[in-house]
Amino acid sequence: MATTDSMQGLDDVRRGAAGGSAWQGERREDSGEEFSRVDKGVKVYRCEECSSSTQFSQLAHLKRHMRTHTGEKPYRCEECSRQFSQLGSLKTHMRTHTGEKPYRCEECSRQFSILAHLKTHMLTHTGEKPYRCEECSRQFSQLGSLKTHKRTHTGEKPYRCEECSRQFSQLGHLKTHMRTHTGEKPYKCEECSRQFSRLGDLKKHMHTHTGEKPYKCEECSRQFSQLGDLKTHMRTHTGEKPYMCEECSKQFSRLHHLKTHMRTHTGEKPYRCEECSRQFSRLGDLKKHMHTHTGEKPHRCEECSRQFSQLGHLKNHMHTHTGEKPYRCEECSKQFSKLGNLKTHMRTHTGEKPYKC
Repeated sequence: MATTDSMQGLDDVRRGAAGGSAWQGERREDSGEEFSRVDKGVKVYRCEECSSSTQFSQLAHLKRHMRTHTGEKPYRCEECSRQFSQLGSLKTHMRTHTGEKPYRCEECSRQFSILAHLKTHMLTHTGEKPYRCEECSRQFSQLGSLKTHKRTHTGEKPYRCEECSRQFSQLGHLKTHMRTHTGEKPYKCEECSRQFSRLGDLKKHMHTHTGEKPYKCEECSRQFSQLGDLKTHMRTHTGEKPYMCEECSKQFSRLHHLKTHMRTHTGEKPYRCEECSRQFSRLGDLKKHMHTHTGEKPHRCEECSRQFSQLGHLKNHMHTHTGEKPYRCEECSKQFSKLGNLKTHMRTHTGEKPYKC
């Protein structure tokens, strides 16, 4: 005869022990035979939280699943105290501390700590891109990359900065942005100890030490340390000016030039001389002006050793040695070595007399 304890134990098993999950064993109407959970492979443990279709053949599997609802994380890393809901996740995490990488690529011998990372890596050898965007047909080797890409079509930006409410389409972009608030600069140059908030910025900076200029212009063979600089330079060949002023429709090849130009409309002069309080709309103009206080003349003529405070003045002076007269009057074809001289000469044609007695 079964004891009260044994009957209770049987009832616990049948109930599933987690969240009131019910016993789902089936009984044939004609024979009264109850299917064996183990022998017949029937999934008998059902989660009451999510749906009747979520069933498990083992009670332990149901218990593990229930943690997705309860948020329970019973497995804790002894190194960093991070907690996990599954023992397997903890074991995988431990490799970040031990450095263990048990999964090795047979093609290039690269090793990985997670099997899924190896499988994803293998696509770089096979060239396989099984995930295709329905909007533009672009294909991706990783499902996550496709999901991220789809936001370029939907405009979705699910990641929001709690500090300034700016939103981002990728979590990595939000994390990088957060450093503008925290001031964190985790990437340090080993050469000069300068620190950066983004890895890409460190890589670009390293070119200043190595002198490497990997980006070459196919038109004139000029080389650049940064891809962005090459792209901007290419506009000198194509004549492209993608940045247009909304006020006067003037166009520029660089965004920085448009921003500087806009100050001619707004009157903004953000650069101020500490010596005399004169203000300027461009930083370069302030630097030139500073020479009037310091007396510095950094630009020297190689022909006669005369020195100038501004590069433009040196270039004009060089015409006295070369005889070059690049400024030509459209009216009479007379040529001048300085633009100012041409402007003065033009008054002989226009009759303009700007200076009044």
